[in-house]
Amino acid sequence: MTLPRPVFDATTSGGGAFGKLPEWDLTDLYPSPDAPEVERDMDWVRDTCARFAATYQGKLATLDAAALLDCVRTYEQIDVTAGRLMSYAGLRYYQNTMASERAKFMSDAQDEITEATTPLVFFTLEFNRLDDAHLDARMAENADLARYKPVFERMRAMRPHQLSDELETFLHDQSTVGAAAWNRLFDETTAGMMFTVDGEELNLEATLNLLTDADRAKREAAARALAIVFDKNVKLFARIHNTLAKEKEIEDRWRKMPTPQTGRHLSNHVEPEVVEALRNAVVAAYPKLSHRYYRLKAKWLGLDVLQVWDRNAPLPTETPRVIGWDEARATVTEAYAAFDPRMADLVEPFFTKGWIDAGVKPGKAPGAFAHPTVTTVHPYVMLNYLGKPRDVMTLAHELGHGVHQVLAAEQGELLSSTPLTLAETASVFGEMLTFRKLLDGAKTQAERKTLLAGKVEDMINTVVRQIAFYDFECKLHAARAEGELTPDDINALWMSVQAQSLGDAFEFMDGYETFWSYVPHFVHSPFYVYAYAFGDGLVNALYAVYAEGGADFQDKYFEMLKAGGSKHHKELLAPFGLDASDPAFWDKGLAMIAGFIDELEAMED
Repeated sequence: MTLPRPVFDATTSGGGAFGKLPEWDLTDLYPSPDAPEVERDMDWVRDTCARFAATYQGKLATLDAAALLDCVRTYEQIDVTAGRLMSYAGLRYYQNTMASERAKFMSDAQDEITEATTPLVFFTLEFNRLDDAHLDARMAENADLARYKPVFERMRAMRPHQLSDELETFLHDQSTVGAAAWNRLFDETTAGMMFTVDGEELNLEATLNLLTDADRAKREAAARALAIVFDKNVKLFARIHNTLAKEKEIEDRWRKMPTPQTGRHLSNHVEPEVVEALRNAVVAAYPKLSHRYYRLKAKWLGLDVLQVWDRNAPLPTETPRVIGWDEARATVTEAYAAFDPRMADLVEPFFTKGWIDAGVKPGKAPGAFAHPTVTTVHPYVMLNYLGKPRDVMTLAHELGHGVHQVLAAEQGELLSSTPLTLAETASVFGEMLTFRKLLDGAKTQAERKTLLAGKVEDMINTVVRQIAFYDFECKLHAARAEGELTPDDINALWMSVQAQSLGDAFEFMDGYETFWSYVPHFVHSPFYVYAYAFGDGLVNALYAVYAEGGADFQDKYFEMLKAGGSKHHKELLAPFGLDASDPAFWDKGLAMIAGFIDELEAMED
């Protein structure tokens, strides 16, 4: 699953008269939880996994090219069917995480799939023991097998870090009571938290949403309510983070991973030095980006210093308005169509066939995401739509993911999945198309200023904030390796990166030190967050190429999305004349953000 968008302290939530909001129709996956198809597919996975092991275990080195291709395709088909089952269970659960029947269904499905796929553990381990020359010879004999080379390369990148067959089987079997169980505890805790704001009981999404309210007193009340509840739960959140970080440290040590980040870089198929270049470029740019922008914002708000509840406040010149669902749909669809009509055609079924769940409902998971499910079905998009301009951008973002996932599906299950570093490309590009459409349509200087400021804030949230998050995680895992961390220890690590990234325009209220506790990325997918900054920087550079003209840009763009995970980022960017391994590459993207701030400063003259 593509994880939710970066946490901005201002995700969408609440309710309102936005027109008829769409809901998921999950019957494309299964008719119902008790449908015979569910039991049929679960039995098929169990039987096929057992037959797979009986047929291939200990024999991979003896297979000719055609037999090895059959083996890989069977493995892929198991992936599809197991993925379909877990997608259905997971999406139902995220619609209402407080429903015990849905939680039980997902947990039982996870247990059954884990048990059923245990016989497959041998495959990666034995495959990685194949001699390079032997595998190269098999691929040379069969072009269909050679198609899977990128998959094999990613698998074999883990060769230095794989354990014995017995240990790998043990880790597979115990996964449901390890990280997955702590993930569920975190999800259910955050979904169940309630916050009292001005006498009203609100869930996490609705409370976070108030941090973008035009009323400063309401923003402050929301921030203080968040701090109170986070503090009450901080020991539990510290226990979750301590346990997951220690579990990761133990597994990394056994796998001889040189750093806590290595596993993420390997799964992203990106070199550590590329991520380091990105991180260093962003940190070096803090003064000319976030520090400079927030000093401007303090001036606009008439404040000597900003409080944390002012960070995502609307501008005084901004006229608050609710954007109905139909208008949001039209805005995004028209922006996509202006780029290429094929884009509008691709997003149409999301709106008309029950592929979007937009409303805010009790127990629904927070944030927004696009889940690709499996390549034989289609993606599903989740939103918590509240009718704010940011919600329109969220719709554009998640539909970008959806377009990417639909186009990449033709690669098949094993080759469709895009590494996280490129997974944000289409989503951020979709946002940029929508923003540019709105900016071009601005009728006044004040409207242009509001749009530019909103885009700068989103980019700061996507680049600066996410790199600060990455630094926080790096510090957290390094500190946990030295021993147990108290809540105060974690709080101090959080504040160190917040002060550095936000700059001297801010004063931090008592209680803000606990705001690390609700960020799902730290729990679900350690070190995921740099992918957002990677994606934003990449898209800024890509959009600059698009803006320069060139009739074939759209075709190259579609080819890049269709490639899914079949190519390395160097191959994908080469047609555009871009190279992410060049440190100067990141400065181009950051220069776009700085340019928007330049324009905002010029408006002050």
